[in-house]
Amino acid sequence: MSTGLIIALIVIAAVVVIIAAVMTLRSRGPRRGPNLKRRFGPEYDRVVARHDGDTKAAERELTERVQRHGDLRVRPLEPAQREQYEARWTAAQERFVDSPREAVAEADRLLGELAGARGYPDGGQYEEQLAALSVHHAHHVDGYRRVHRAAHLRAEDARDGGQGTEDMREAMLAARALFEELVRPGHHDGGRQEERHEGHHRAGLNGGRKAPARGGHTPWAMHRRQAKES
Repeated sequence: MSTGLIIALIVIAAVVVIIAAVMTLRSRGPRRGPNLKRRFGPEYDRVVARHDGDTKAAERELTERVQRHGDLRVRPLEPAQREQYEARWTAAQERFVDSPREAVAEADRLLGELAGARGYPDGGQYEEQLAALSVHHAHHVDGYRRVHRAAHLRAEDARDGGQGTEDMREAMLAARALFEELVRPGHHDGGRQEERHEGHHRAGLNGGRKAPARGGHTPWAMHRRQAKES
């Protein structure tokens, strides 16, 4: 085989490899955006808006979140822990009627503690905890963001005339969706068996009456009458 033919074959092989690499990159590239958008939902749009419409910058940020927190293993809650968190959330909801600001502050603390108990970064690392939650609970994480903002702007709001009660109520309602996802038993927690155990336990506490199903909480008192500003 002549030297010229050998060189020609090497060039052809190199061109084929380059073309294959380009096609592979193209096939992967366009799919990353839709995959991230499907995974993060409204959180994807929020991050894009925060980057002034720069989708590449937003997708880099979201990809980094997945790389940091995608393999996070959620820890199960003991039934007693779950009941304690549920009781605290119910108390915060009831407190909202007379003290909405204190209620949103308690909801913020509770979500931070609950997320930490489930294995997410500690609530003292709010931004990192929020990023981890967005990877696994993207459709509800903004509720935590809203209630956290309401809680930590409390003093400033008081000086400026106060954040509207309706805004705080909506923040609490949005945060409740994340709370219910975090407190709900997962498949690895014992699932249905644990649910049955808790149902019997709650029925005993209620004097033999059947406890309401999770996710169907008793309507807030603040839904029935106007909440008072604190």
